[in-house]
Amino acid sequence: MDVSVIIPAYNRLWALPKAVESCRGTLCKTEIIVIDDGSTDGTWDWLQTQSDIIAIKQPNWGKCWAVNKAFAKCTGKYVKFLDSDDSIAPGAIDEQFELAEADNSDIVVSGYQVVDENQHTLRQQPWIVCDDYIAQQLGECDSSHYSAYLFKRSFIANVPHRPDFAYRDDRLFVLETALKLPKVSIHAGFALLHTSHSQPKMQGTNGLQRITQNYQHLKIYEKIFNLLAQQNQLTPRRIKAAESTLWNLCKWIASDDAKEAEKLLKWIYELDPEFKIPSHTMVDRIYKTLGISLAQKFVQVKKGLGL
Repeated sequence: MDVSVIIPAYNRLWALPKAVESCRGTLCKTEIIVIDDGSTDGTWDWLQTQSDIIAIKQPNWGKCWAVNKAFAKCTGKYVKFLDSDDSIAPGAIDEQFELAEADNSDIVVSGYQVVDENQHTLRQQPWIVCDDYIAQQLGECDSSHYSAYLFKRSFIANVPHRPDFAYRDDRLFVLETALKLPKVSIHAGFALLHTSHSQPKMQGTNGLQRITQNYQHLKIYEKIFNLLAQQNQLTPRRIKAAESTLWNLCKWIASDDAKEAEKLLKWIYELDPEFKIPSHTMVDRIYKTLGISLAQKFVQVKKGLGL
């Protein structure tokens, strides 16, 4: 088999058929593996009607468990990971496969398009050429979406999707593969159609889910920076590449725990003593002027007054 496409699905029958259809009709030999993660919307029954799909069923353990189970069964030389509410652009699988074979690539990257539920293009994000792949993945410039990538299966064999980082598993996955110093080829088009829709999102943005998501995001950067430091690869450029993300995390964490946000800001200064809090937005300027604890109290007062 040339390419395996792994699609985890949980109550996404409203979108899954479109995702699957986008993987069909390739010139290369493609297997489509769908993992029903305990859906209750008829996903499993629909899968039984699709003769060309390798269907796997599991209790609702989440995306990481689903993807890892499918990866253990896939046979493609290359692998794509696709969310069940997105789709692959026409011809992209063949184009990326041919490029991977011609260049002996470990990863073939590509841009992506944001589309609405009717497949109308809302925005295009081409791949940005960067001479430091790790810095790019840390945040120096846009690094696309990992569903736009094609991975050599043997290259990622020892890089699982990690349940401990389930809210940011794809970010950690891409960073871990970057640390393996892959041979990267660039697909010139837009391999992924990322759908902007009105349905509930898989990642939480409120309450405990938001807190957990921010915590996992921070721990990813701590983990990756420690690994880079151990390998003498934590360059000033790579530190600066992550600063925008870390500062945004600092503000997000502050809304729940100002003391933890202050610890994060201290760590940023330890990484880069020349770091300066940006002044891009009013919130940035408030934090810069008042400090995190006072600024957070000020923001909470404004919210309470409805300002």
